[in-house]
Amino acid sequence: MIQERPGHIATTEEVVAELRRRKSFVMVSHVKPDGDTLGAGLALGLALEKLGKRVLYFQQDPVPRTLRFLPGAQRVSRDLPADLPPDALFVFCDMSDSARAGGFLPPIVRENVLDVDHHLGNTLFGALNYVLPTECSTGTCVMHLLRGLGIEIDAEIATCVLTTIMTDTGGLMHSNTSPDALELAAELMRAGADKERITREIFGNKRIAATRLLGSVINAMQFGRDGRYCWSCVDDATLAACGADGEDTEDMVNVLLGQEGIEVAALFKAYAGELRVSLRSVGRVNVQKAAASLGGGGHFRAAGLDFQGTLDQAIAAVDAALVQQGL
Repeated sequence: MIQERPGHIATTEEVVAELRRRKSFVMVSHVKPDGDTLGAGLALGLALEKLGKRVLYFQQDPVPRTLRFLPGAQRVSRDLPADLPPDALFVFCDMSDSARAGGFLPPIVRENVLDVDHHLGNTLFGALNYVLPTECSTGTCVMHLLRGLGIEIDAEIATCVLTTIMTDTGGLMHSNTSPDALELAAELMRAGADKERITREIFGNKRIAATRLLGSVINAMQFGRDGRYCWSCVDDATLAACGADGEDTEDMVNVLLGQEGIEVAALFKAYAGELRVSLRSVGRVNVQKAAASLGGGGHFRAAGLDFQGTLDQAIAAVDAALVQQGL
């Protein structure tokens, strides 16, 4: 049985023992899912199924177009069956707190929660918390568990894990692309991971609407703090004018960060009744701390937050938070 120890980071051995003990699992992805949350959950779930476990896949939002190629993605649902055992283990992947799973997830007792993550500032909300902030993705955290379970990494699992790496390292371009990450990527490719397809689906095959939207975002760029800060906005009207949707904003903040002399970039996404901010840093400014001061979270160089208020208020609040971190 899980022994609750608030603030405790579980060892690989502790988590593996619990995975072996339980018979039923629910892999939980966060709202507005990306390749890390979904790929990590699918990889672990597919592996547990090899051990004869029953595995379900919960996700409040639909699977994004760019991730529908993932093995098992068609099984993801926001509905859970009535016969789910009371001791099913809910595995939250890539979340600093349980609220990131959304409001459709039913109440869960803490003893049935495993938190697998790599974010700084994780609230350690599970009875078991397997949080490894030095890993480049939650999927690479999962790889430690798969090795502990002695699971053979087949092509489907390898594709899911490599997707998490490619997603969170920006196609192996970000600073978290460590030698370990590169070595693991090579291992996964040898196991059958389809890197070409992952690259094409996630970074290529852009819709014309997405390209038009990127043009609007670029045209709306603004600069501040002596040219060190670049920000832009997307709203309902912009999306409508381009024939785009929220999925098409993925990775656009990195285009802002790529401008000459920029140290920090922000993309303000005000649509569908929500206001979310994506933040990126080249490394001097800690955007995780800036986001955390406004109720968000993430990593030193990549973070985000939901903002309650107007767009003008968000722009001012984020600017102040970044200045507080040395921008």
